Amino acid sequence: MSFVGGKKRLTESNICCSNNSKDARGTRSMVVDDGYVPLLPGLPDDVAKLCLALVPRIHFSTMGAVSTRWRSFIRSKEFITIRKQAGMIEEWLYLLIIDEESKSSHWEVLDCFGNKHRVLPHMPGGFKTGFGVVVLHDKLLVMAGRTISEGPVSPNADVYQYDSCLNSWEKLSSMNVARYDFACAEVDGMIYAVGGYGVDGESLCSVEVYNPNTDKWTLIESLRRPRWGCFAFGLEGKLYVMGGRSSFTIGNSKCVDVYNPVNHTWCEMKNGCVMVTAHALLGKKLLCMEWKNQRQLTIFNPEDNSWKTVPVPVTGSLSIGFRFGILGGKLLLFSLNDEPVYRTLLYDPEAAPGFEWNTTDIKPSGSCLCSVTIKA
Repeated sequence: MSFVGGKKRLTESNICCSNNSKDARGTRSMVVDDGYVPLLPGLPDDVAKLCLALVPRIHFSTMGAVSTRWRSFIRSKEFITIRKQAGMIEEWLYLLIIDEESKSSHWEVLDCFGNKHRVLPHMPGGFKTGFGVVVLHDKLLVMAGRTISEGPVSPNADVYQYDSCLNSWEKLSSMNVARYDFACAEVDGMIYAVGGYGVDGESLCSVEVYNPNTDKWTLIESLRRPRWGCFAFGLEGKLYVMGGRSSFTIGNSKCVDVYNPVNHTWCEMKNGCVMVTAHALLGKKLLCMEWKNQRQLTIFNPEDNSWKTVPVPVTGSLSIGFRFGILGGKLLLFSLNDEPVYRTLLYDPEAAPGFEWNTTDIKPSGSCLCSVTIKA
């Protein structure tokens, strides 16, 4: 073994190598950079990656503090892919709990058994309303909204990302248009923000899309009309915008705006839900609850653009509302009433007729503003 230019020169008999070359005598040799550090000493990186991927999710943030290489690997798509192949993916439910009196909020995390694992670090950007929440891979994005402070209420274009593996927030590129009470959704790895209110409360028809690979927002074809207070979801490679109000309608809008990213065009359906208080995607179907009827689920099937209703087995005041959550392919209905008598309902669309509904002990610690499921 000899040293050339600060690098070790090894013969073919050595196995720790990186680049092949030949010396003046034609003997094949290999050059290794002294700066190389294995993920786990004594193991090839592919084996080390599998070992790290087998660690339970609760330890991810601690693992990320071990080294820069570990942190980089845990943040990568490859890490989640290996965990999925190994059958180690865990579903956690992230709930945004709101305290109107103290003008504060916090995210808490529950597993599929209802065990509370942690409270997330404080969400950046101050207390605000009308913001959008989207999950992309194992990341949670909180977008725009209007800040509540001592001064005037104004929208912003800030975007923050929470890394569920490393339990940390970071700021991403801001949106092109400051907005609140808008619709947002993920479609095929891209994030869309649609309509809402802008500066001085003007209604918006602008639409923009975020590419996580470039960390860039781009304005695309606008809606045909301004729309606000709506929601969006992605199904079968298309973006659906539903509910809320439009400047061209009296009252709440029943039309559904549908965007096709392939040909960059909008079209319209007529039979949407209005005044939706909760919604969630379960498999390839949309489940909604409308303000006018808190005792039934309205289910949309995009295959034939059809709707059906399912009664919710709740008695008592019709004013009791719900928030939705998804765990294990089942729908959770969290009551907005704080009384302990109310338990979380669980709807299983795959259960035999008459057995779709049950109850569960999974419950937020307070009033739930929204919830998302992240698999990692």
